[in-house]
Amino acid sequence: MTGSLFKGNFWSSDILSTIGYDTIIQHLNNGRKNCKEFEDFLKERASIEEKYGKDLLNLSRKKPCGQSETNTLKRALEVFKQQVDNVAQSHIQLAQTLREEARKMEEFREKQKLQRKKTELIMDAVHKQKSLQFKKTMDAKKNYEQKCRDKDEAEQAVHRSANLVNPKQQEKLFVKLATSKTAVEDSDKAYMLHVNTLDKVREEWQSEHIKACEVFETQECERINFFRNALWLHLNQLSQQCVTSDDMYEEVRKSLEMCSIEKDIEYFVNQRKTGQTPPAPIMYENFYCPQKNAAPPGKATGPNLPRRGPLPVPKSLPDDPDYSLLDNYSLIYQ
Repeated sequence: MTGSLFKGNFWSSDILSTIGYDTIIQHLNNGRKNCKEFEDFLKERASIEEKYGKDLLNLSRKKPCGQSETNTLKRALEVFKQQVDNVAQSHIQLAQTLREEARKMEEFREKQKLQRKKTELIMDAVHKQKSLQFKKTMDAKKNYEQKCRDKDEAEQAVHRSANLVNPKQQEKLFVKLATSKTAVEDSDKAYMLHVNTLDKVREEWQSEHIKACEVFETQECERINFFRNALWLHLNQLSQQCVTSDDMYEEVRKSLEMCSIEKDIEYFVNQRKTGQTPPAPIMYENFYCPQKNAAPPGKATGPNLPRRGPLPVPKSLPDDPDYSLLDNYSLIYQ
């Protein structure tokens, strides 16, 4: 806290000027506006975090993700879905935290506004008093100067009338001169009184200006410190959100480390196996001379009966012209 820079650097040589005070007020207004902008930023960021958290929650709870997996990979996916749910909840919680920080910023702004209002009311009053007294002093000065000019003219008129014979005319001039001298004395006293009053008003204004500078500088130091700390805290909250999310994802990684390809394959085989005997080879089967041990297509070998009975004994003798043999095949001519 410096406490002395404002009161030593915001003056003007013009007694009616308020440029120093106005400059400080403008700076404080800008600072208040900056706090409001950060407050709005926090609120909007909170809305984004809340929407993201709710969207992530819906994704985690409604969207299938490897639902037919089994054994160790299934357990890892269950941990994954649960941790995504937890991350979503943490973002929703972060949104509430950010809204709370925005509320604190708003309370700080309003508190400084009320504190400033008291000082501003005092400064507005002394500024008006100073301007009013300055105007009265300048009016008194003009009146005093005019009375002096009137006295000078009366003296010159008396000097010019020194050779006049008419005593009544000279008497009138002397009366006018005496009256003008009295008017000068009265206006001089009034002018001096206003000057003294103005000086007291100026000293009062100067004292209040110094007090206002000290109050405003203290407020500005507090505002910068509060704003800085609020921003620092905001970044810490965002960093913590990242750490929290990573911790949750680490649980998924640990679960994935427990996955076993061999166990998952073995589990699937044990749960869904259909048999250990493959089909027998498909053997060639002669339509007329089926082999005794030929296996039916696609079936394992085993006891099998001939599909057809033995060839019938021909009624005709081999030398019968209607009967002949060709390479062990019987041909009957019709």
